[in-house]
Amino acid sequence: MATEFKESKKKQKKKKKRKQKEQSNGNSTAAQSQSTEPEQAAPAGDGASTAPAEFLPDADECCPKGKISTRLYQRTLANLQVELVKLQNWIVQQRLKVVILFEGRDAAGKGGTIKRITECLNPRVTRVVALPAPTEREKTQWYFQRYAAHLPAAGEIVIFDRSWYNRAGVERVMNYCTEEEYREFLRSCPEFERMLVRSGIHLIKYWFSVSNAEQERRFQGRIEDPTKRWKLSPMDLESRRRWVDYSKAKDAMFAVTDQKQAPWYVVPSDSKKRARLNCISHLLSLFSYVDLTPEPIELPPRQEDHSYVRPPMDDQTIIPQVY
Repeated sequence: MATEFKESKKKQKKKKKRKQKEQSNGNSTAAQSQSTEPEQAAPAGDGASTAPAEFLPDADECCPKGKISTRLYQRTLANLQVELVKLQNWIVQQRLKVVILFEGRDAAGKGGTIKRITECLNPRVTRVVALPAPTEREKTQWYFQRYAAHLPAAGEIVIFDRSWYNRAGVERVMNYCTEEEYREFLRSCPEFERMLVRSGIHLIKYWFSVSNAEQERRFQGRIEDPTKRWKLSPMDLESRRRWVDYSKAKDAMFAVTDQKQAPWYVVPSDSKKRARLNCISHLLSLFSYVDLTPEPIELPPRQEDHSYVRPPMDDQTIIPQVY
């Protein structure tokens, strides 16, 4: 019996080696056939990225499943953030008014992308607006009124983390607005946005598209992580249950508000890293900005005053040096 077992084990090893050899031969043949095919340039559509070559991924830095490597992601993000600073300086110099809307399902990656965009920018120039639920007084106002109060002045960028499209999404699905209020929104929203564009505002709208399975995975991650559990509200859980209703509401919203003056840009966001890089790259491509980075500054010599005596450190309340 022991002899038979050893022989069967040897046969299995030989079979495995033969299979690996066949696979390696097949891969090399496929690689040779691919190398002989002529390369085709990717079509450049509207809003195509104009990122410099150093921003683009190298073939050896992408994992087999299409995931972007952390090394490439961090290097590319750093380069793009430098470009964002240049864009910000140019917007200030040109006195432009820019509004960027971020919409999409819960856990689609909007907040993470906004964080990477604003990370290196001047908060006095670039503001993030994330409004809470309307108060009783605000409910009696013209619907767009509380959003209009946050629109930018010259030389400012305003990023809306969810916007007036709440009415076409959560309010519609959760019955927080009447049918007439919803219909009125669909009638007035396109005209409202055309008014913004005519007034000189650059209106950019991003929709972050996440799959059912990926949203489920991210929700489970928030449940398991105590530092992220606050992100899951009862509203998020209900939106998860009403996935199809939200899909129908989004389609109806796009049918009316995806217009030439203010189109929707869809960001596939199952990969957070790719979504962030692609969104920032696209945003940069929408402006023909120039580099207005200030020249290096030379620090002046510090004032010297030999008569100054610092008060004793014991007179100050120093925080405990735990670390």
